[in-house]
Formats: sequence, C-alpha cells, structure tokens
Amino acid sequence: MKIVLIGASEHAKVVMDIVEKEAKHEIHGLIDTYKPAGEDIFGYKILGAEDMLVNLFKSGVVTGGIITIGDNWTRHLVAEKIKSMLPDFNFVAVIHPSASIARGVMIGAGSVLMAGVIVNSDSKIGGHCILNTKSALDHDCVMGDFASLAPGVTTGGMVSIGAFSAISLGANIIHGVNIGEQTILGAGSVALKDIPDHCVAYGIPAKVMRKRQAGDKYL
Repeated sequence: MKIVLIGASEHAKVVMDIVEKEAKHEIHGLIDTYKPAGEDIFGYKILGAEDMLVNLFKSGVVTGGIITIGDNWTRHLVAEKIKSMLPDFNFVAVIHPSASIARGVMIGAGSVLMAGVIVNSDSKIGGHCILNTKSALDHDCVMGDFASLAPGVTTGGMVSIGAFSAISLGANIIHGVNIGEQTILGAGSVALKDIPDHCVAYGIPAKVMRKRQAGDKYL
C-alpha cells in the first residue's frame, strides 16, 4: 500500500523508520501545511498541504496514510479535517517489528507502536494513539482514541487511559487505575489512584495540580 505521512515533524522521522522496517507500506511522501513543498526529509519529499490529499487519494496515487503529529489534540483536528474531505481515507496503524503484541490485543486505525513497546493480552488501543519507545501497556488495559504514552511509561493491568490523555516520560500507573480524558500525567509520576478528566497531575504519588482545557499545549 502506498501511503503518505501527514505532518513533517520530528515525530514523522520516527514513523518513517517504523514504516520502512515493518515493510508493509511504501511512503509516497509527506503532507504538511506549514512547511515548503519540495523539502526533503530522509529522502522523502514534502508534497504540499493537506488539500493535496484529495487528488492523491482520488487518483489512486495513494490509498491511505498516517498522521505523524505528536500532539494529541492537533492530531485529532487534522484527522477530522481529512475525514471531512475524504470519508473513505484509509488511516493505517504501524507497528515496529521489535514491539511485542500479545493475544487478543486490538489496535485502532492510525495508531503508532514504536520500538520496544509491549502490549499484553486483551488490551485495547483506540484510534490514532501513540505508544512511544519502550512503553508498556499490561493486560486488559484500554487506551481511548488520540491518547499517548511517552517513552518508558509502564502500566499495570486493567488500567484505563481516557481519550486525548498523555502519559509523560517514565510515568507509572498501578494496576486498575483510571486516568480520565484530556488529562496529563507528568513525567516520572506514579499514579496510585484514579485521576479525573481535564486535569494535570504529577508527583509520587501523583496529585491533581490544576485543571486543563481541551487543546491546551503539553509538548
């Protein structure tokens, strides 16, 4: 399948490597509204802005793609724009060959699993999620759409992470804890109890420090 990467960020370079190593898809190029067409990234050209997708897709040049934008809310906005232009666009999931995926795992369209990721049995990963390098999601966990795990995150089993939430570098979530939607768990934190929606929490143990709104920056 010939695909495009939508977003020419540093995150895109990591996804390029995964696509090449997985060898299931061929990268046609990148789409980016804010960078000049023709710029070269690791041998792939920026083809133009998001509007170009319509011609590329309808002409059959590409059959799908993946949004390579690290920020969860921005990734959502781009996905909504693409779906409004191209309802049948095929968002692909990509998984690094070194990732360990157990039986019964479900992975939503558009999600990225990077090198060294571990996902244990019967966990469910929503659409357009990011599981960064060496993050681990234990058994029977659920990640909502557009959620993300930073490098080195570890969860116990039966953990729930709400849509759009971001678990930051090296944080840990113990067995059975629920993290709400649109919530940020700070780097190095340990969540010993449930964290509600729309907040920033951090520390050992993690405590709610303030509220946040959808789309507030965290990267």
